[in-house]
Amino acid sequence: MKFKTILWDFDGVILDSMQVRDFGFREIFKDFKPLDVDKLIDYHRYNGGLSRYVKIRYFFEEIIGRATTEQEILEYASRFSDIMLNALVDQKNLIKDSVSFIKGNYNNYKFHIVSGSDQEELRFLCKALNLDKYFLSIEGSPTAKSKLVKDIIIKHNYAMESTCLIGDSINDFEAADNNEISFFGYNNETLKELSPNYISTFRKDAIKLN
Repeated sequence: MKFKTILWDFDGVILDSMQVRDFGFREIFKDFKPLDVDKLIDYHRYNGGLSRYVKIRYFFEEIIGRATTEQEILEYASRFSDIMLNALVDQKNLIKDSVSFIKGNYNNYKFHIVSGSDQEELRFLCKALNLDKYFLSIEGSPTAKSKLVKDIIIKHNYAMESTCLIGDSINDFEAADNNEISFFGYNNETLKELSPNYISTFRKDAIKLN
């Protein structure tokens, strides 16, 4: 069956933001040991689809081994968001390959964004980058991605067999798998080990979505 609904991850799929987000984590944790921050960066890169709230908690509780509070997590997340809002509002950060497909096909599919990025920040960026008009909804953290996907499917009564998720991390694959929808890896060739569906470039492989 032809896919009718596409759920898009944001970072690494629509926006090339990894280096900027690396910088953001290093900046908010600049008063901690560099080796500990390096461990967080490794965790962040491997788990691109997880929210900053999860990553900040992981840094405190798993890497440096001390308790944290919801208030402390929110404070660090707010500082991180301030850095992101200043650094990411730049058209040069858009991934032209995927964005061209989105602009050319938003009338042919139902598009939604499901991201680990903070929802308010995500909506601000999409509006500033003139992308919001291409998506029926833009959903982000702190709600977990698997739940975002589930809620969208239920709310719009989408058929699972004609719905897919495009992402660049194992967390995106897990969100699709947990909701029993198809997954297409993009911009991360290690995902070929998890799913037979992979988009090298939309110019070449968009036919797979038909």
